Amino acid sequence: MKLILVAIAVILVTIGLVKLVDKFIPIKFKPLLQVVLWIAIAFLGYNTFQSVYGPVHFNKLKNKRYAEVIKSLNDIRNAQLAHRKVTGNFAGDFNSLVKFIDTAQFTITQRRDTSVIDPVLSKQFGVDMYEDKVLIDTLGFVPVKDSLFKNSDRYKTMMNVPVGKEGAKFDLKAGFIEQNNTKIAVFEAKVKKDVILFDQDRDLVLQENQVVSVDGVNGDALKVGSMDEVNTSGNWPKTYGANE
Repeated sequence: MKLILVAIAVILVTIGLVKLVDKFIPIKFKPLLQVVLWIAIAFLGYNTFQSVYGPVHFNKLKNKRYAEVIKSLNDIRNAQLAHRKVTGNFAGDFNSLVKFIDTAQFTITQRRDTSVIDPVLSKQFGVDMYEDKVLIDTLGFVPVKDSLFKNSDRYKTMMNVPVGKEGAKFDLKAGFIEQNNTKIAVFEAKVKKDVILFDQDRDLVLQENQVVSVDGVNGDALKVGSMDEVNTSGNWPKTYGANE
């Protein structure tokens, strides 16, 4: 805001100089000086406009690109959660994850409660004694691919960052952390903001990397999951869509 006010003040001063030139400078020097001063006014006016419009344009483009990246991160998370459900852990690379989606199946089960005779208690008490049990019936199988992506094959390219620097890919890691003497599977997929916004004003990108806000994407990357804690959420606010 301070820069804008200074620029406006300089423009007004320059316009004042144009009027002074017109009033006091000899006629033979007027055309050249007036051209120079009007060029200065146009230059300062353009810079003033850019100082206001630049951040507005940056934020619009940033939000649009973030939305595209978040779609891919959600696909990666859904695929990883399916991988853990079927195998018990997360995939550490995209080749394994894509192969899993192509070949794996969810088991469709049905839970039902029942009572059966307990032979030990029945013999002990001389009458039929029953115990409650939960039975899990397998009803069938459904391909993971159909369940998650239906008729789309976008999972085959979900490792590619959809916007920003051409050819960029998400960084994917998986492993285990120990919690209460138990190993728990974790994963993390991320891409740096510098990659998403590689062609934008460097000062604005640096500011974006330092964002700490409930309405913004904190840190220097968009990511889902974590290698340091049990967390499969994304680090974006819900204004960009569901992050869990």
